[in-house]
Amino acid sequence: MLIRTKHIPVIGEYEVVVCGGGPAGFVAAIAAARCGAKTALIERYGFLGGMATAGAVAPVTEFMHDGRLVVGGIPLEFVRRLEKSGKGTMCTPRGNFVCHPEGYKLEAQRMVLEAGVDLFLHAYLSDCVIENDRISHVIFESKSGTRALSARYVIDATGDGDIAAMAGVPMQDYQCPLQPSTLYFVLGNVKTEMIRGYYPGQPGSSMKHVRQKLNELSRTQEVPQFGGPWCLAGMGEGMAIVNMSRMAIDWTDEVQATRGECQLRENIDKLVKLLRENFEEFSEATLLSTATQVGIRETRHIRGVHVLTGEEYKSAFYFQDSIARCSHPIDIHSDKDNSQICIYLDKAAYLPYRSIIAEGFPNLLVPSRCFSADREAFASARVQASVMGLGQAAGAAAAICCEDGGGVKDVDIKRLQEILITWGAYLAEDE
Repeated sequence: MLIRTKHIPVIGEYEVVVCGGGPAGFVAAIAAARCGAKTALIERYGFLGGMATAGAVAPVTEFMHDGRLVVGGIPLEFVRRLEKSGKGTMCTPRGNFVCHPEGYKLEAQRMVLEAGVDLFLHAYLSDCVIENDRISHVIFESKSGTRALSARYVIDATGDGDIAAMAGVPMQDYQCPLQPSTLYFVLGNVKTEMIRGYYPGQPGSSMKHVRQKLNELSRTQEVPQFGGPWCLAGMGEGMAIVNMSRMAIDWTDEVQATRGECQLRENIDKLVKLLRENFEEFSEATLLSTATQVGIRETRHIRGVHVLTGEEYKSAFYFQDSIARCSHPIDIHSDKDNSQICIYLDKAAYLPYRSIIAEGFPNLLVPSRCFSADREAFASARVQASVMGLGQAAGAAAAICCEDGGGVKDVDIKRLQEILITWGAYLAEDE
């Protein structure tokens, strides 16, 4: 074992430090800053968006239920700005928003900087300091060396619960395997006029025959494990983003992560050949790029003050501390084969504030996909629109705490809900 001591400069003092610039993180930072809190956002890449941009997960799902908006406020403002600039399209009745990852990067960056957030890009989180049961500093690595920011309140929006794990927040122990990961890829020279519908579930989507044919081929030849497939053909003439590859990997283990990245690129090479050889719409396709990193569906889950259950979720149980909604189907991908469980919701579900905080951690909020939910509830609420809603609530809650000086568990829920509703969030109890 190596023991090393180093002096770490504290380069900024903030009321709110947001860790991770993905869908939950950049919205949380905007929310906190708009409420008047001095806010910093730390992001490992040179751009914002997380899985939406680094992972090329272009569909932002889902803002609507049966054609009625259920996610509003800053998340809706973000996609409306993309839509106004011609960089995205809202599909009804489910409210799937399709946009180009490059447009996403730029608009998220603009909104964060407009809000007055101090942005630290190319900064890899490495540790945190605990003083008197509170996270006092967040530590990160960069080309400048090891640096730290002091924080009154911390929002872990890493998706994998990195800061929460470093701080010792208890995690749920699932007996079942994690959902598999996907490496998105971009094809050129696709006959996009043959791919009807931008998103699976849209009327006329033509990708079911691809799944059927690949399943037939797998009986006589090697076909890498795949999901869907889903194809977004609205990225430009002849271009399509494909969600297809699949592999079960624990991305908190760097050895598995390395092997997984390498194997998935090999699998994509084989899948692209199969698409060219067997489907007219892809007969001239060329692989333009793979995502910067593999798209991760699931890793850690905190054990929060409340663990949101599948039964609560499916019944649209209304919590007195509801802070966000979700209408995406419960979507469980098999880690062993090409199958998938998909359960559509009768009503949009409610997400409680108590599921983004943990007992004994008075200045930490965890609004990203690693929030406190069981396997069923998580399998729906992990998507972008809902975690944006959680991020919006976490940012506002942290700013309230900055004013009141209390712990995150003591937030005035009515005040928080009033702020969210003023911004346009849909939190009323459905009849």
